[in-house]
Amino acid sequence: MIVSPTPKALEEALQFLHAGDLIGLPTETVYGLAADATQDLAVAKIFEQKNRPSLNPLIIHGATQTIFQEHVEWDERAQLLANTFWPGPLTLVLPRKLTSSISLLASAGLETLAIRIPHHPVALDLLKKFGKPLAAPSANRSGKVSPTTAEHVAEDFPNLFILNGGATTIGLESTILDLTSTIPFILRPGGILREELEAVIGPIQMHDSDTIKAPGMMKSHYAPHLPLRLNALGPQPGEAFLAFGPTAQSDLNLSITGELQEAAANLFKMLRLLDQMEFTGIAVASIPMQGLGLALNDRLQRAAAPRDL
Repeated sequence: MIVSPTPKALEEALQFLHAGDLIGLPTETVYGLAADATQDLAVAKIFEQKNRPSLNPLIIHGATQTIFQEHVEWDERAQLLANTFWPGPLTLVLPRKLTSSISLLASAGLETLAIRIPHHPVALDLLKKFGKPLAAPSANRSGKVSPTTAEHVAEDFPNLFILNGGATTIGLESTILDLTSTIPFILRPGGILREELEAVIGPIQMHDSDTIKAPGMMKSHYAPHLPLRLNALGPQPGEAFLAFGPTAQSDLNLSITGELQEAAANLFKMLRLLDQMEFTGIAVASIPMQGLGLALNDRLQRAAAPRDL
């Protein structure tokens, strides 16, 4: 059920959350499947409803830095980054405090928490009223294409109470930065670029291990039902063609002018539109490996990977 975020609807959403139920929550990146992060059974419902592997941790959303400082070991780097990029599409991975009340299931057995403050008025309003952190992974079945509209959420969860915040403005999940070591690591590229982060805290490395340390790191993720063929010059017979930049031949184009920000906002929406039975697969044009192109290629490579069992 999709509802406008009126004061009455927000109160109803709060009642669902306090009762340990799930709601659909808009953010600036993608829509989230949200539950009270301090209720074990509520967090378990997220894994159940998404059919999400229990080894895949959840991002915890909050309204203020102060709330998070109760749950993680805060340091100077976290403070600088939070002051610069929050609210916004940056998730920080920090050591979990032993006294944290956040469900251990949300951490997937790790001694860390992935946290962020979303930059969306509906999400922030609800979080402030709720007063506790929310666990909120993307509101889609596990491994499938992430939702960028309330209607996308309803396709997977038709009985869910969904606050309609309009189409997301970024369309890609947050950048995830691991601050648990001396040298920070980007675990997942996203809406905040490496260069922007390095300008605040110095050198950062890219994570190149298969070890899952944060959400969105499984090899197969963000996948449509149809197979994807990447770096395509054009479609093969039966394929849909998702283009990038000026071209005379395409079914859809991420950005005719070749703008990476526009492409990021369109990626998940267009993959959903092309994921139709009339096609045998989706051919995707090459996207530059620079700026937001790193995050776009990361999502596409995971979407094209063999499905995890």
